[in-house]
Parts: sequence; structure tokens; C-alpha cells
Amino acid sequence: MTVLLTIFVSSFLIALSGALMPGPLLTATISESSRRGFITGPLMIAGHAILELGLVIALLLGLAPFLQKPVVFAATAVIGSAILLWMSFGMFRSLPSLHLSFTAEEKRGTHPLASGILLSAANPYWIIWWATIGLGYIIYSSQFGFWGIVFFFAGHILADLVWYSFISAAVAGGRRFLTDRIYRGLIAVCAAFLVVFAGYFASTGLEKLKIIIG
Repeated sequence: MTVLLTIFVSSFLIALSGALMPGPLLTATISESSRRGFITGPLMIAGHAILELGLVIALLLGLAPFLQKPVVFAATAVIGSAILLWMSFGMFRSLPSLHLSFTAEEKRGTHPLASGILLSAANPYWIIWWATIGLGYIIYSSQFGFWGIVFFFAGHILADLVWYSFISAAVAGGRRFLTDRIYRGLIAVCAAFLVVFAGYFASTGLEKLKIIIG
């Protein structure tokens, strides 16, 4: 049990260090939490967890060599940048009509659960992390059987859940202090960040393609 707890705690801390770094998922969580409330964070991570669970199973079944290929990184980066640009365009387009009223009309769009899956898949560094650090941790944890994998995955997901729930609570709790102008500015900044991430992903993906081709 001591070894399993060590796996759990270390997995939690490693995942938390990654969760604290800004990225597309965090940006979207801030954006949606101001409209949907606290539940956004848990729903985003639920979608994120579904995708990660599938990836962990795939890695255990031998997918790792495929994910480590440069062409996979390049393709993921380019496709991911397109997805992020599409999401940012939708955010910019909605700015004129955005307001802080929690109505059914305002809640239209991609569900946070789906966004958690989509934004995770759109991040090439998420795949690279799992194909390297994550895979190494899975191999180590698997030495302790089924429960080793369970404790590793539980610690990993709990770190994401704790941080993103905190972010959602902080943003949702500040709704009463937000004016429509501030709210729209926040969404615009989030959308701009998505454009930056998209550009970065696209450039790194194209650079990798150049190396592969030539």
C-alpha cells in the first residue's frame, strides 16, 4: 500500500505541475466558467479524463511507438492548430452579443465535456507527454499490477480536477463583479490566446514536417 500511495502522490504532483501551466484547455475553462458557472471545470476534466483513459489503455496495448513518430507529432500539431483557430473564431464572432445573463440561449455551443476531449486532442504536447513521461510512469506503475495503474491514473486526474475546479469556482464567483464590457474583454483575451496557441502549434508542426520531408 505504501508503494501505491507513493505512486498516487507523485502522479498527482507531476500532473499538477502540468495543469498549472496555461494552455488551450485552461483558456477555454476560464471563458466558459464565466457563462456556465462552477460546473465547467469538472465537466472539462471529465472529457479530458475520458480521452486520457482511452489513451492509457491504448498505450498499454502497444500504441507508444506510433505516437513517438515525428509525423504523428506534425500532423497533430497542424490539425490541432486548425481546431483552435475554429474555436477562437467562434468566440470572436460571438463577442457583440455576449452578456452575463444565464439563459438557455447563452448556453448554446460546444458542451464543456466535448470541449475537454477536443482541446486535449488538439494539443500535440499532450500526446508527446503521454508518449514519453506518461508512458514511463505507466510502465513503472504496471509493475504493481492493476492497482498500480489505477492509483497512477487517479492521482493524475485528481490534480487536473482540483486545479480546474478551483479556476471555475474563482471565475464563477466573480460573475457578480463583472460588467458586460469586462466579460467581453475576458472572452476576447481568451480567444486571442487560442490564436497564439494555434499559431505556435502550426509553426512547430510545419517545422517538423520540413525536417521529415527534407
